[in-house]
Amino acid sequence: MIKLSCQEQLLPGHTLQEKFEFARDAGYDGIELRARGDFAFRDRLPELRRAARDGVVMPSVCVDMSHFFAAFDPDLRRDAVAQLKSQLSVIAEVGGPGAVACTPASWGMFSRRLPPFEPPRSEPEDRAVLLDGLAELGGHAARVGATLALEPLNRYEDHMINRLEQAVELIDAVGLPSVKVLADTYHMNIEEDEPTSALVRAAAHLGHVQVSDSNRFQPGAGHLDWAALLGTLDALGYQGYLALECRLRGEPATAVAAVPGFLRRHDVSALV
Repeated sequence: MIKLSCQEQLLPGHTLQEKFEFARDAGYDGIELRARGDFAFRDRLPELRRAARDGVVMPSVCVDMSHFFAAFDPDLRRDAVAQLKSQLSVIAEVGGPGAVACTPASWGMFSRRLPPFEPPRSEPEDRAVLLDGLAELGGHAARVGATLALEPLNRYEDHMINRLEQAVELIDAVGLPSVKVLADTYHMNIEEDEPTSALVRAAAHLGHVQVSDSNRFQPGAGHLDWAALLGTLDALGYQGYLALECRLRGEPATAVAAVPGFLRRHDVSALV
């Protein structure tokens, strides 16, 4: 049976306790948190601790910053690494066993598909920066008892890691079990030749899954084959969460509440 979480900004309510009450009633099992920059996530610790004591399930956090650990500027890279280490420490404390911090290598920094087409850093230099960042962050994740999940983005949002196999190759090179790959169904719809085959090839390193449909709206609003995707995850023995990360079509609360029922209707394992 699949486990579902929903990113906090999609849920109605003023507090995490109110959001979790809505989420649980709708059929979600947890909340995926968002971590803004300037150590805002660390500053939320009193709120997060209260929520954890009240039974709010918070298994993962998704970075929400203006720069990331593979930024071109070395000062921005250092800041992003420091921020991510803090986020890993916080989610390890409040998220419980298997807590995950999610990040892409970059977002919106450069695309080879748009002018000027050639980035200011070579591919070998990109790779060195990626491996250094993943090694440092993965080492910290192991020390605090969390997992870092690396998210491939589509070609218009990142020029370095677009497909699951690219993330897996880097994770293999780093060689730390605390670094896993994040599969996002929207980006996979754009970049993977066949999404279920990509999941199978990445299975040994799959640490987290985020879901939205082919158009970035909620599952059911586009044309993804959810039975095939969910059936593949079940066949692979994936035990993590599916975290809803999307825009919403329709009245927001109604759209969010409809997703668990839609996904579970398409979960073939639930019918066995």
